[in-house]
Amino acid sequence: MNDLYKKLLDEIDVGIHVINEEGKTIVYNQKMTEIEAMDRDDVLDKDILDVFKFENDADSTLLDALKNGKATRNVKQTYYNNRDKEITTINNTFPITVESGKTWAVEIASDVTKLERVIKENVLKKRNTKFTFDQIIGESEAISEVIDEAKRATRTSSSVLLVGETGTGKELFAQSIHNGSNRSQAPFISQNCAAIPDSLIESLLFGTKKGAFTGAVDSPGLFEQANGGTLLLDEINSLNPGLQAKLLRVIQDKTVRRVGDTKDKEVDVRIIATINEDPVEAISNGHLRKDLYYRLSVVTLFIPPLKDRKEDIELLVEHFIEKYNTLFQMNVTGVSGEVKQLLFQHDWPGNVRELEHLIEGTMNLIVDEELITDTHLPMRIRKKRQINNEQMPSNRADLVSEKNHDSKALKDKIDEVEKLYIQQILSENGHNISRTADVLGISRQSLQYRLKKFGI
Repeated sequence: MNDLYKKLLDEIDVGIHVINEEGKTIVYNQKMTEIEAMDRDDVLDKDILDVFKFENDADSTLLDALKNGKATRNVKQTYYNNRDKEITTINNTFPITVESGKTWAVEIASDVTKLERVIKENVLKKRNTKFTFDQIIGESEAISEVIDEAKRATRTSSSVLLVGETGTGKELFAQSIHNGSNRSQAPFISQNCAAIPDSLIESLLFGTKKGAFTGAVDSPGLFEQANGGTLLLDEINSLNPGLQAKLLRVIQDKTVRRVGDTKDKEVDVRIIATINEDPVEAISNGHLRKDLYYRLSVVTLFIPPLKDRKEDIELLVEHFIEKYNTLFQMNVTGVSGEVKQLLFQHDWPGNVRELEHLIEGTMNLIVDEELITDTHLPMRIRKKRQINNEQMPSNRADLVSEKNHDSKALKDKIDEVEKLYIQQILSENGHNISRTADVLGISRQSLQYRLKKFGI
């Protein structure tokens, strides 16, 4: 019967927590471990005040029931576990007298922490929460260097040019720079230059004077609206050359003239611009004026694509799973080993944005599973495994034993074998640089040199 009771306690969908007359936990079921994100061993036979933190002892409904014999119904309680994670529950708590005559206390808890997170998330959205450097996910050398450079750029008001592929997080960096600067209390205005037709973008940027054209009214442009703050011009290379020339004049003179007006207005605006192609190629293709480039690129930050910082994929996946757990009220704990391998093999042309959309899509397919498996992945990702299996040698010995009768020099052949071997060990270790270097028996710096040498 004891085994049956234990099984029943672990199957029911409410948390059960019982403490004895000394305030030590004697019953702690499976649902309670999930609600409080605790292990049984951390709670059982421990004093409740040694494990959990309350604003004061009276806030513990369990201790109140034990000491004062007080039963409570549907009482909301917020407290913290031993890792300082905030827990919110709705409790029914009551004292019980056992055969020995001693008094224990029982708590039946329903989880509302998830609901609290959803509410907070929606409130933050309504407040139009801005990004800071703390919200840039990644610990790789590639992204860490850019973050350090961006933080240094917060000390001045110089123009910043963010160069990076679509989906790398350029606006996240732009907002972080603004919020880390002394302009953080002033406006931050963002405009995607590619989203507005040429006929409208000029009046949008510089404003209009009443009577300038049919229907025109006195209206401040983005430069005036961002006065004292920061203006982000996204995809600056999509502006036509004539408009780029006018933009250059505004930046140089720090004055703006509304369309149809004859007077200039002084503006104090920091310009952050983004471009999704190589600036040199943009200039040679006529997409970007050279003089505007020199004015904007006082500080130039190259945001690395995801394929160049794959060691950050695990952190990003954890972050996105946590985000969509909150939004969808789910409890996905992670991805399977096979999925992790497929994610590392993918080239990520859409970068971090593509990864986020992938995680969101997989979680839409999950019913009650806790892990994302390859069955939840889109076919384009799953096909990558089949192609790689066909192209990669079946084992390491094949790297050397495979017959190749071309006329490559010995050094070239050795480089080819070395590159393939490094790629394989790197993949086996989840693209973690330190672990791969340990397996190969070389220093981290030596491995970094080889990665750059072979373009891995």
